[in-house]
Amino acid sequence: MRNTIPAHILAVMATAGLALTGCASTSGDPELAPASFVAMQEGPGEEYVIGPLDELTIHVWRNDELGAKVQVRPDGRITTPLVPDMPAVGKTPTMLQEDVRLALSQYIEDPIVTVIVNEFAGTFSQQVRIVGASEKPASLPYRANMTLLDAMIAVGGLGEYASGNRAKLIRFDKSTGKQVEYALRLNDLLKKGDSKANVMLKPGDVIIIPESMF
Repeated sequence: MRNTIPAHILAVMATAGLALTGCASTSGDPELAPASFVAMQEGPGEEYVIGPLDELTIHVWRNDELGAKVQVRPDGRITTPLVPDMPAVGKTPTMLQEDVRLALSQYIEDPIVTVIVNEFAGTFSQQVRIVGASEKPASLPYRANMTLLDAMIAVGGLGEYASGNRAKLIRFDKSTGKQVEYALRLNDLLKKGDSKANVMLKPGDVIIIPESMF
């Protein structure tokens, strides 16, 4: 029998308005923030960095003909009416809309530009990667308020031979330039519904799930 996420955990996630507070970190490390069952946002966070093949909507207020739905090309650029070959990769949506605004200001007065990320692949630094003994190891685009439970649901839970309580989270610490390792308790989270085992994720996190040794 496969060790998948129990139905009662999924039912809890579907309950509107549920929020658990006062949760402790799984490892006791203050850097690994505890998480409540707060729904993650459908789109990326405010600091999302646009990557190749992301799909964007460019809207220009009162000038619909200057807007467009575009996909970021592999070369990292986009083209919209009056704005050919605008670099997009490496920018946040806010940065890109300001660049488009400046370009359009040559043609219209005080343009108001909005950039929305519709579909996003994300660069490696904007992804959460789950490797090892999950049902379907994957690289997931990071979404605002993403938790460990969100990531495990996305990959279908633990594999048949997973040793969930021996799982590790690897995170790059920008302040030291080094990788930091944290212990995770996936069995407790997924099979027992232990909310204290749920933690907030960050872009670039790697979750490693080993197989049971016997």
